[in-house]
Amino acid sequence: MLVAERHRKIVDVVNEKLSVRVTELSKIFKVTEETIRRDLEKLEKENLLRRSHGGAVSIQDEQTEVSYTEREITNAAQKRAIAIEAVKLIEPGDQIVLDASTTAWYMAKEMPDLPLTVLTNSIKVAVELSKKEQVRVISTGGMLQPKSLSYVGPLAERSLNMYHVNKAFISCKGVHIDAGLSDSNEWQALLKKQMMFIADQTILLADSTKFGVRTFAQIKEIQNIGRVITDDSIADSYSRALEEKGVQLQIVKI
Repeated sequence: MLVAERHRKIVDVVNEKLSVRVTELSKIFKVTEETIRRDLEKLEKENLLRRSHGGAVSIQDEQTEVSYTEREITNAAQKRAIAIEAVKLIEPGDQIVLDASTTAWYMAKEMPDLPLTVLTNSIKVAVELSKKEQVRVISTGGMLQPKSLSYVGPLAERSLNMYHVNKAFISCKGVHIDAGLSDSNEWQALLKKQMMFIADQTILLADSTKFGVRTFAQIKEIQNIGRVITDDSIADSYSRALEEKGVQLQIVKI
């Protein structure tokens, strides 16, 4: 395969997967990891992708949201397993906030019918929780994002300011040890930042593909997270880095 052809196909793979590791690209194209790193450096200079720690992320349509139907089938097994573990942290009488992530929706599906108050900006989470008689659901309202079926914007942010919760359960597009948590959509990033602000504790729900990724809009630094729940494909280097930051790590076996 010619170098130019490999470069074109690398960009295609990155745009399709949104983020990909050097090791994976090395296997796909049957070249050394050092060769892939040089390829990514060149492609970043040409503004065709962005390098991340251990791989690369797509810059195609960075601020557009992925549709809910597409997110539901991406890493679904990992997200559901993480959600099941997250639900175990909820106690009767808790007041919690759930974001509009697919993992939060899985949490809503798995959540037992307990006396709880749940604040959310997600239509799908609210509808799922409406089936549980003891759960009181409060929707933020705001500007509707049709692809994610979620509310964002100044009204949603102001409504969050009215409340205080015990626990915030959030997800994001990227988890970078130095750059912190990030999202591809600025509106969602701002809302998640506010969710963390009103919570005593923040639990990050992130499958292993999110680590080493840095996307468009920063949410918060890593040390603002109390606990991370992820799957067992997380690299040892990230596990150690999180522990050094004082973040409690909970790994779910898939």
